[in-house]
Amino acid sequence: MRERLTWFYWLLILVIGIFSLRLGHLQILEAKYYRLLADENRIKQEILPAERGKILDRFGEVLSLSAANAHVLGYVGEVSEEEVDKFYLGAMVGKIGLEKQYDQKLRGRDGLSILEQDAEGKVLRELKRIEPVKGEVLATALDAGLQKKAFELLNQRKGAVVISDPNNGEILALVSSPGFDPKNLTQYLNDKDLPLFNRALGGEYPPGSVFKIITATAALEEGKIDQTTRIEDTGELRVGPYRFGNWYFDQYGKKEGWLEITRALARSNDIFFYKLGEYLGINALADWARYFGLGSKTGIDLEGEADGLIPDPKWKETVLKDQWYLGDTYISAIGQGNILTTPIQLNQMIGVIASRGKLCRPYLVKSEIRNPKSEKFCKQLDIQEKTLNLVTEGLKQVCESGGTAWPFFDFKVKDKRIYVAGKTGTAEFTDSKNRTHAWFSGFAPADKPEIVVTVLLEGAGEGSYQAAPLAKEILTYWFARQ
Repeated sequence: MRERLTWFYWLLILVIGIFSLRLGHLQILEAKYYRLLADENRIKQEILPAERGKILDRFGEVLSLSAANAHVLGYVGEVSEEEVDKFYLGAMVGKIGLEKQYDQKLRGRDGLSILEQDAEGKVLRELKRIEPVKGEVLATALDAGLQKKAFELLNQRKGAVVISDPNNGEILALVSSPGFDPKNLTQYLNDKDLPLFNRALGGEYPPGSVFKIITATAALEEGKIDQTTRIEDTGELRVGPYRFGNWYFDQYGKKEGWLEITRALARSNDIFFYKLGEYLGINALADWARYFGLGSKTGIDLEGEADGLIPDPKWKETVLKDQWYLGDTYISAIGQGNILTTPIQLNQMIGVIASRGKLCRPYLVKSEIRNPKSEKFCKQLDIQEKTLNLVTEGLKQVCESGGTAWPFFDFKVKDKRIYVAGKTGTAEFTDSKNRTHAWFSGFAPADKPEIVVTVLLEGAGEGSYQAAPLAKEILTYWFARQ
């Protein structure tokens, strides 16, 4: 028993010794570390979120996050797992649109409050405070009233409207439809109408007859025709077993006789433009399309742009593993086949005619533009004045009696006659129901343009009957305010 007690005493001394050594180690060697932990429990840091900057329209009106504005303004949401390392858990950042594009400016700089608290978590005092810095105000070129009007006119139909100032590239309205409510995104994720998709920038569509502006300009500039050149409308052309008809002949069984360039534009005569494509050849036609900005992003200060496509023999051989035929040139000359454009590209394209030859990069935020007339934003294309005059005259005749854009015949606003220059388009696409996309792109007043309007309605039918009336309502609204 005595021997056992002896072993017990030595074991007890050993345990006490170990605890004493550990206590000494904690109190002496690790005192600084544990004092820091205690201080950290005593010190509390709070993020002071900065007030987010507002986005204004061109008149200083605050643009609210709504279905009229959702695609262009975007929305703000909590950081994702992928973004948390750049910010902090719970931070709010721009997700799409201008809110994302200019997030760094709009977000400002968060502040910090360092507080002292007791063991129960009660705040004793504020040790240090760094005030948040409010986000910048973003001044845009958008016209809130015009934006709302365009959205209402689309009435949730699939399509897009782009409205700009042709003289400097300012985007006055940019609408994609159907819209979406930024506050309830989950309901749109599986919607077959793709309301989250920005059709104005990312939608790629065959331009149809609006493309004839390119074909006409190219043929005039390359010297293949002049204002006196006349081509006979034969109703149809045949190349081997393939037939290429004019829309007027196919629909009504009628021919239009001999036409020159302005009349051919006014009537959107396919035979005339098939022949221009043949005179030019596809390479020259494709080069001119690219010169006008088609086939590449416009460079607008918003993400989500598509490139579009201007096909040529090299592309067809590489992608489709086939050679280029005369029939391919015919259908390209009228904006069909494999040509794909976006609504904003066509708006920029017709803006070249409206601005007397300037290719302007479209933009939304005014503060980003120091000198809109600089080469960086507006480039003067090498197009003869007489070519611009002839094409403009043809586009004016489109909107006059005898042209294809009948909604603009005798167009008046507040009893004032306003002349419009524009082009309708009815574009075929692969569709089981044989529907067509409806286009109208034009500018007004024709002699001194201040506004360019481009309307696309997906699968809606003819441009004259669907897109042109909507464009007329937009121009009526615009001129009625003046």
